[in-house]
Amino acid sequence: MWRLITARRERRRLRDIVRALLVGLASLFANYRSPFSGPRVRVEYMREGGVTVALSVLYSFFDEADVIEGTRPRPGYIESVEDQLKVVRDHVAAAHEREAAVVREPRGLEEASRSGRLALVPAVEGGFSLGSSPEKVTEGVKRLAAAGVAYVTLAHLIWRGVATDAPALPFMSDEEYRHWLPQPEEGLSDLGRAAVEAMVAERMLIDVSHMSERSLRDTFALLDRLDPDQSVPVLATHAGYRFGSQEYMLSPETIERIAQRGGVVGLIFAQHQVDDGIPTPTVRRIKSKGARLGESMEILCRHVDAIHDVTGSHRHTGIGSDLDGFIKPTLPGLQDMRDMAALEAALRDRYGEDAELICSQNALRLLSGYWRGGAGH
Repeated sequence: MWRLITARRERRRLRDIVRALLVGLASLFANYRSPFSGPRVRVEYMREGGVTVALSVLYSFFDEADVIEGTRPRPGYIESVEDQLKVVRDHVAAAHEREAAVVREPRGLEEASRSGRLALVPAVEGGFSLGSSPEKVTEGVKRLAAAGVAYVTLAHLIWRGVATDAPALPFMSDEEYRHWLPQPEEGLSDLGRAAVEAMVAERMLIDVSHMSERSLRDTFALLDRLDPDQSVPVLATHAGYRFGSQEYMLSPETIERIAQRGGVVGLIFAQHQVDDGIPTPTVRRIKSKGARLGESMEILCRHVDAIHDVTGSHRHTGIGSDLDGFIKPTLPGLQDMRDMAALEAALRDRYGEDAELICSQNALRLLSGYWRGGAGH
């Protein structure tokens, strides 16, 4: 928190003190496992859990909620993202230099692996951060690409003039969300289309998590025009198969479109999403006192198997977790990054060599084979 405060410009410092305090207080009750447990994602936890590459997500809730003057993004949001990235880099360099590195291009992944360090790959959640006009969005994508950002999640929690979103607030049903937070009938706006075009040009990965069906339709249609050979992959970094009625989870048609482009669906660990539509006895076991990883695997493997049935292989499934993304409660046995080692072992027991694809190789294929990062700038 102190590094965040001192990294910002002088005129913004008081505002950021208040923001940091509010996020910290909210995390005590709506994010962390308990008020005293602290963050679920820490460098030492990732190393203990055998994690070698992680996507480090940059996001400003207060910029997303800045709708008093209208839903269209206002200038200046991208500076919040750039400030956060500087804070992360400075902290990792100062406190974890021997254990971790923030990388900005595929070559950094190889260098981190050779030195035995955890590689943290920057990403951004919320296309509202990119800019307030199509021209600014194009400029914003270039800035973030040069800084080494690997992907941007274009939609998020509320409509901010970029891409209409699927309901994802656990305290509201999809119907309640649409009633209280209405959105236009469009999918991608002019800002959203500019973002997709610029991200394709910069070889930055597009994350379709949080998108409404309309946004998904528009995104894939635009990609088909820009890239008819389907060489540009897409991600759904924290989602799953839609067994129930939640629009947030992905339909078989969307999963098939992702697979056609060689993309990956990262499985989220939020109970609210992953157990929707799962038979009641299984859900009851997950929510029972004393439930552990074994019960959670019943649900996660249903998603893995369903994605396999749609795509014909395990080349399109990954681990998306969303830990520390305010997804409390998470699945039992998957409470923080230390649990990744047990998850990998359970997946190996179930899927054999294909577990390597799910745990790492599918995501690394996109990072190493498509993402350009800051190398070309």
